[in-house]
Amino acid sequence: MTAERKTKGNKPVLAICYDFDKTLSPDDMQAQGYIQSVYDGDIPSFWKETDELAEANEMDSNLAYMFKMVHEARGRIVLTKKSLQEYGSRVKLFDGVEEWFGRIRDYGSEHGVIVEHYIISSGLKEMIEGTSVARNGAFEKIYASSFMFDDKGVPIWPAQVVNYTNKTQFLFRIEKGVLDVNDSGVNDFFAPEELRVPFRNMVYIGDSDTDIPCMKLVNTNGGHSIGVYDSGTLDKSKVYKMLHDNRIRYFAPADYTDGSELDRLVKTIIDRTAANEVLEDFHFGCKAERAQKHPENE
Repeated sequence: MTAERKTKGNKPVLAICYDFDKTLSPDDMQAQGYIQSVYDGDIPSFWKETDELAEANEMDSNLAYMFKMVHEARGRIVLTKKSLQEYGSRVKLFDGVEEWFGRIRDYGSEHGVIVEHYIISSGLKEMIEGTSVARNGAFEKIYASSFMFDDKGVPIWPAQVVNYTNKTQFLFRIEKGVLDVNDSGVNDFFAPEELRVPFRNMVYIGDSDTDIPCMKLVNTNGGHSIGVYDSGTLDKSKVYKMLHDNRIRYFAPADYTDGSELDRLVKTIIDRTAANEVLEDFHFGCKAERAQKHPENE
């Protein structure tokens, strides 16, 4: 299979990367149908037992919840790739999410910027794939925890586990256009002018501590990290802390409707990207001319 790679073109690319749970959706995806079907609606007990399992076995917490999902389904429900996608189709999204991705892409196109949307989530890829926005082609790529399935579509082993620290690897893949998770080309050297999506052209949108490594990486390299909070509860304690700790530059309610605070903020970032990349191209042109005139100094 040919590795999935993208190269730099004539237009700047702005990559908007999203966590999923409590960023695009008000709650954990597993708690919007699956847990109710195996735990009689006792959501806290599921997560408490998952944490205990992880602690008792020195286990990654995401591996623990994936094991727990498969284990608890036995004798209760038929758990398959198809059923996980069906659970995903029931996941509630914040206001405006359905229309957001296309509208922001269109705004970018009108201003000479290619906008791409990426998911980087510790949630389940199969459930995210079942959401209406994923089925409608909203995402360039979904990086999330996932299962390996047998020939009957039954999960038999973890295929990918995405936790808060290894989320950052996907930002480097996006930066270089090396999108396939098994493509070792992500370790290759790229000159700054060859990077398809330099960090200054990345936006990371998340809601909590699990997003901090990605937020910090983007923020400290000239990109744009945004903390979102539930517009229903108006609890800003997490975003206040992330701003204080220099993890994010901005925060806004998780309201994705046209004209919302988040909408205006992201469109302003697109405007800035369009203007800034003109200057960057001029800079790289000067470098190229100097290298041509004085190759002995390169």
